[in-house]
Amino acid sequence: MKFPMLIISFILTLVLFGSSPRIVLAAGNNSWWEIQSVDTMKYSRDAAGQGLNDPAFVRIIQEHVTEIASAGATHVAVATPYDPEFLPYLKLWVLAARSHGLNVWFRGNWSGWEGWFGYPPMTRQSHLDKTKAFILDNPGLFADGDIFTPCPECENGGPGDPRNTGDVAGFRQFLISEYQMTKAAFASIRKNVRSNFASMNADVARLIMDPATTAGLDGVVTIDHYVSTPDDYARDIENLARSSGGRIVVGEFGSPVPDVTGDQTENQQAEWLNGVLQVLASHRPEILGLNYWVGVGGSTQLWDTSGQARPAAGVLKSFYSPSRDIKLRVKNDLGRPVPGLTAVWLGRSYLIDKTGNVTLPYLNLDVNTRGILVTDPKGVYKPVSVMAKPAVGVISATISPKHPDIFYRIRAFFVHLFG
Repeated sequence: MKFPMLIISFILTLVLFGSSPRIVLAAGNNSWWEIQSVDTMKYSRDAAGQGLNDPAFVRIIQEHVTEIASAGATHVAVATPYDPEFLPYLKLWVLAARSHGLNVWFRGNWSGWEGWFGYPPMTRQSHLDKTKAFILDNPGLFADGDIFTPCPECENGGPGDPRNTGDVAGFRQFLISEYQMTKAAFASIRKNVRSNFASMNADVARLIMDPATTAGLDGVVTIDHYVSTPDDYARDIENLARSSGGRIVVGEFGSPVPDVTGDQTENQQAEWLNGVLQVLASHRPEILGLNYWVGVGGSTQLWDTSGQARPAAGVLKSFYSPSRDIKLRVKNDLGRPVPGLTAVWLGRSYLIDKTGNVTLPYLNLDVNTRGILVTDPKGVYKPVSVMAKPAVGVISATISPKHPDIFYRIRAFFVHLFG
């Protein structure tokens, strides 16, 4: 019987989280990428059937999400199927994420698409209809800032892989139709949830993601991509960004994958991850976000089942939650902070607070020699660029209005004269 198990699960959840979950903020404003995720597929999907009947999974989920939050993630990727029988299990993952201040990257699917858990096959139209109903029927499941991938690695189910079927046009249209439908559904429940991260194998992306299809997904290309060396990632990201005209989301990456990287010791895994993350950081203008696969379970795991961290977990945290930063202070010619300014640093915009200060992430990479661009979205002030110098403490920048009146000029003159 599943109902007693589910009642026990929710009681245990309240005991663990409390009736009003304590929110623990994960990555701050100075996170390196806008989306920094760790995947839970080995437990959130592969063990979904077991998790429905085992109260121990309430604690397992909590421990797993705690580890992900501690690494500086902004999102936890959850792959639980959307079929009604799995919905209580999915809600446990979502509740755990919320209790740690994390957004959720929904990377599940309908079990019938790939034949999980003995479910019968389904058509593209059925997938569209069921997904729309799922969103509209479960508005409380979602929060602003979440991501919803309607059909992760869609080529693995349904009508099949377009590389084999030749149905390139049909595959492209299905991805766009899914996005248009989910975008409208989330708008109708008034939730700001991205649903254009249509993850696919990189070889499929090279076939499918032409500029027109990329535009149909609002300029985003999402790849689940495993490579043997960091140099491979640099080449593949550059080529795909150029051919598609879009920004790249890395939906899955990790190591070791024996067929790709060969076997690795834990230290070799950490070395590989450090090299790949340096490449991804160096290409940050092209990269919107990334999802490490996986946290626990499988050869690529960051933590073992007892919660012991591998060296690679420390590497991921050093990028997801940088220990070094750049402090920038911006004022106008009168020595006053200006509200609403932004600092553009390596392809990402950061809000400058009302006191004129902002903290930006820093890594020991050549890209840090580039300038920080301070802009005024309202267009009143002229943009100004300053060089990143993390060793000097606080960097100061002065921003001037485009069309200062005579009174502003007089006051600015005296400020400059007398300090």
